[in-house]
Amino acid sequence: MSKMLFIVNHKAGKRVIKGSLNKILELFNKAGFDVEYHPTKSANDAAEYVEKTKGAYDIIVCAGGDGTLDNTVSGLMKLREKGIKLPPLGYIPCGSTNDYARSLKISAKPIEAARDIVRGRACPVDVGTLGNTDFIYITAFGLFTDISYSTSQKLKNFLGHTAYIITAVKCLFRIQTYRLKIEMDDKTVTGDFWYGQVTNSRSVGGFRAIGVKEMSFCDGKYECLFIRKPKNPFQLAAILFSIATNKMNPKYICSEKASKVRVLAKGPVPWTVDGEYGGTFKNVIIRNHKQAIDLVLSRDGGYK
Repeated sequence: MSKMLFIVNHKAGKRVIKGSLNKILELFNKAGFDVEYHPTKSANDAAEYVEKTKGAYDIIVCAGGDGTLDNTVSGLMKLREKGIKLPPLGYIPCGSTNDYARSLKISAKPIEAARDIVRGRACPVDVGTLGNTDFIYITAFGLFTDISYSTSQKLKNFLGHTAYIITAVKCLFRIQTYRLKIEMDDKTVTGDFWYGQVTNSRSVGGFRAIGVKEMSFCDGKYECLFIRKPKNPFQLAAILFSIATNKMNPKYICSEKASKVRVLAKGPVPWTVDGEYGGTFKNVIIRNHKQAIDLVLSRDGGYK
């Protein structure tokens, strides 16, 4: 039998995994997997446990939100650094937002997602690093980026995506500006910015990702977008129109594809990685590790 490590975060989202767990385990067993079930015990438990496995499993499956996925990927990247052959990763999304799963059309129904893992195919996907911190689909700074990690888990469990909107409204009157020099491969931009994102996802915060149209999950390039601070209400209106229509106005919004991004700031800038706090930096490099891991996906999903 093939050996499977099944990591489950019971605290994620509305705990949708709880009522499906026995059926999922039965499904995996019938498919020929010898399953080791591992419930997470702390925020970084998935990464630590995966690193300890030293590649001993034929497949790893994690069930939880974006944070659980991110943490499991971090463990795989630690194994990759050691030159260990990585098992493919399956994902059962159970969080409040599930941006990456939404982008890849992974089913929000746990049992259906588990079936797709059994029947699916291993697809290579890129993984990023912000400094020394791994991320699977986004790192960002500025306007509203602290919403994911500043929204209480109890509120997210109770209200789901609405909890993020409530927290966002509270943030409207504390917009901060950052003076930056941004190097994206061979292009450099400077100025005052409200927001920036480096992403590999069609969904961010439960909404369509700003400026993302045609993209690939495995081309070694990230979708980079930086919004300048408007100087007057007319510029603000132009920015909002660009966001609403997904047609980026180059006067106010810098949009590029890049495999390496360096951000130099006059002062400290707090970043998020996959919806969690990622650290504060004045000088940071973001790298794309092309096709770093294999993700098991449905054969008719959203992978490109």
